[in-house]
Amino acid sequence: MAKMTPVKVGDVTFGGKKLAFIAGPCVIESVEGTMDLAAKLVRLAAELDVPLVFKASFDKANRTSVDSYRGPGLVEGLAILQEVRDRFHVPVLTDIHEPGQAAVAGEVCDILQIPAFLCRQTDLLVAAGETGKVINVKKGQFLAPEDMVNVIDKIASTGNTKIILTERGASFGYHNLVADMRSLLIMRELGYPVVFDATHSVQRPGGAGKTSGGDGRWAPALARAAVATGVDGIFMETHVNPAEALSDKANAVAFKDLKKLWQTLGAIHALVR
Repeated sequence: MAKMTPVKVGDVTFGGKKLAFIAGPCVIESVEGTMDLAAKLVRLAAELDVPLVFKASFDKANRTSVDSYRGPGLVEGLAILQEVRDRFHVPVLTDIHEPGQAAVAGEVCDILQIPAFLCRQTDLLVAAGETGKVINVKKGQFLAPEDMVNVIDKIASTGNTKIILTERGASFGYHNLVADMRSLLIMRELGYPVVFDATHSVQRPGGAGKTSGGDGRWAPALARAAVATGVDGIFMETHVNPAEALSDKANAVAFKDLKKLWQTLGAIHALVR
């Protein structure tokens, strides 16, 4: 088993003593909404003394329907994320979908995220690695956890070993995902910090016809199980009013519920560690 090397981004360490949190909206909906939620999350993280990375996507290129809202796009979206970073002094994470987006997004964001559906795209992984930024890779729903060693090798071929692996559930029949807690332990044996994506693990891909459905009420329970199993971070999409979210509204955890949940997760992490 490889020794796990912590990954540091700003004041946040994945694999350190504290449980790290990645939180924010699925997609950037507006400047005002993004700033409001970022301010709320930063205040909560300071109150609870938890490490926080703010996440939001400038584009959701893999939406179920061509009619679905995708986001403001690369230029406007990165400008908004730059404002979040500058105003709140918090590390930011965003998805990239094409090799050409890597260097541009890397000028603004602290962590570049590879979506699960794209985790085997060699050119994308190499381009991300070449930025020298921290790379968070969502494990594909179609991959066994041990298969992530090949994903790691592609990124590490650039000399960049600042890698985080994120579990987001495995396909289980049609329109359903199952979170296998063994996956967290197997991926951690690869030598890199592991994060559990609580909200996408309860998603039902394409399960609502032209959108993905989900069972967001189960996300807190899976997060508790993952922390008890042993992870280095929790990824959790949140919204002030999930029912009005423009993407993944069935899975997002309401911001009002975060404080109690984060306190519980922190207590479990302290006990396990």
